[in-house]
Amino acid sequence: MQRWRGLEDIPQDWGRSVVTIGSYDGVHRGHQLIIRHAVNRARELGVPAVVVTFDPHPSEVVRPGSHPPLLAPHHRRAELMAGLGVDAVLILPFTTEFSKLSPVDFVAKVLVDKLHAKAVVEGPNFRFGHKAAGNVEFLTTQGKTYDFEVEVVDLYVTGEAGGGEPFSSTLTRRLVAEGDVQGAAEILGRPHRVEGVVVRGAQRGRELGFPTANVETLPHTAIPADGVYAGWLHAQGEAMPAAISVGTNPQFEGTERTVEAYAIDRVGLDLYGLHVAVDFLAFVRGQAKFETLDALLEQMGQDVKKCRELVAAEEAV
Repeated sequence: MQRWRGLEDIPQDWGRSVVTIGSYDGVHRGHQLIIRHAVNRARELGVPAVVVTFDPHPSEVVRPGSHPPLLAPHHRRAELMAGLGVDAVLILPFTTEFSKLSPVDFVAKVLVDKLHAKAVVEGPNFRFGHKAAGNVEFLTTQGKTYDFEVEVVDLYVTGEAGGGEPFSSTLTRRLVAEGDVQGAAEILGRPHRVEGVVVRGAQRGRELGFPTANVETLPHTAIPADGVYAGWLHAQGEAMPAAISVGTNPQFEGTERTVEAYAIDRVGLDLYGLHVAVDFLAFVRGQAKFETLDALLEQMGQDVKKCRELVAAEEAV
């Protein structure tokens, strides 16, 4: 799959394509409906399927300081999109200047001049251009002018997550923030993932017999509520069952919020400096401060046992 950053990265000889545009944070199951439709239409027409997305999130430019927690960094979204059959991802740098581009100019400069759209696939509430003035109705009229089809896909999906609310990135962020990682996984179609580089912490876990990978998460990452979770630590191409701690470590008067993963039953791991990923399977318990160190150690042993069981049960399905 090709990855382009900015219009200038698009090959000069790029032909017709099927395009879909959006932030697509998380590439959740609603997003997947739209992207799969675009890919299927592209195959029917014999042209590539292109996803257009933005960096940073448009809200950060339009309303500075309002950047939402991100469910997936751009490289992860690209991996997920490639898995759905997308041929190219175009990441447009979202600047103040770009935000002032009118819907007419957006269509002409992006969809027509550069991507030569043969079809554009969007959800019913898609908005674009300066002050979000463009919508699917406007896009349809432009399609008649510039010879591209517009297909609207209903991304309305519901389940148990959020009490039956329609699946969305906003709902997923809320569930992650509440620690409901199982609800988030239902929407995403996979466990919620946090990524970053392993850095040296206070090394208390090592001293207590539970050495953890202290993950320095990427900016704006959506991090689950404080507590202990079962999941996996992905490092060097391996997925290891893990007990994951999120929080400030109140037992030792900590103040900095961290994500630490203990690779269950693994000895001698040296992950410092490596980029790793942590997948959250299930919430085990909330963050707590214990009366004694022995009480903490006993609880940690129980946590690891519970996490081992939860991961084993999931892997057995």
